[in-house]
Amino acid sequence: MMSVAELKELFFYQLNNTYPKEEIESFYFLLVDHILNLKRIDLALNPNIEFSKTKQLKFEDALVQLQKERPIQYIIGETEFFSLNFKVNEHVLIPRPETEELVDWIVKSYSSNKLEKLKILDIGTGSGCIPISLAKNLPNAFVYSIDISPDALKVARKNAILNTVEINFIKQDILTTNELNQQFDIIISNPPYVRELEKKEIKDNVLKNEPHLALFVKDNNPLLFYDKITDLAKKGLKSEGTLYFEINQYLGKETLDLLKRKKFSQVELRKDLSGNNRMIKAQL
Repeated sequence: MMSVAELKELFFYQLNNTYPKEEIESFYFLLVDHILNLKRIDLALNPNIEFSKTKQLKFEDALVQLQKERPIQYIIGETEFFSLNFKVNEHVLIPRPETEELVDWIVKSYSSNKLEKLKILDIGTGSGCIPISLAKNLPNAFVYSIDISPDALKVARKNAILNTVEINFIKQDILTTNELNQQFDIIISNPPYVRELEKKEIKDNVLKNEPHLALFVKDNNPLLFYDKITDLAKKGLKSEGTLYFEINQYLGKETLDLLKRKKFSQVELRKDLSGNNRMIKAQL
């Protein structure tokens, strides 16, 4: 049988040419937790814990996948977002920290509103991380969520059950939608916004694994989704309702101009913690 100390050595030997040391260590601890249900403190107290051949085969399979640059979140099938647990697979994007910042912006803006019922629409749900996090942190909200992908919606529904919230999920292509059939206090979207020309900046672990449908737009029309959603929001938002977007960091001014051109007011562009233009809000 192999010990956890020997396993750690194996991880560094196998992955040293592909990943930096800190990332390898992170993979090791995540997989030991996932497969053996052991925390860092357990390993520190007893580095010679041994495990079965069956468990060893699971680690070896994970190592093969990591060598092929498959994201660790897909290997273990889950990730954390906004202090909640989410199931993920190749049908949904892996939630990003900058999206947490967008959710945090909304939660902080509306958490003091204890009495009024909020109606929220999320467009492009993916794993459901945005609508589920909002429903969990704004208990007075009725949350609706749209996605074109039935496979993504399947994942999102499982995550809603996992996190004990009720979301109204709808399969719908927003680009062919002529109008929203009701009005909302908040409309939020993290739509596809990476231009084809930016593919060279994307790491292989994303490019080769995550769904391109949820990532990329054509170079000649990068604001396609923003344009469409903004038009729908003009009728789909209640008076003084608010529209929130996650945006392409390189197209902050262009997105700002689009919202102003569509007669939205109080348009605010915010940077993420890395200093990139990443989110925007506007009111009717």
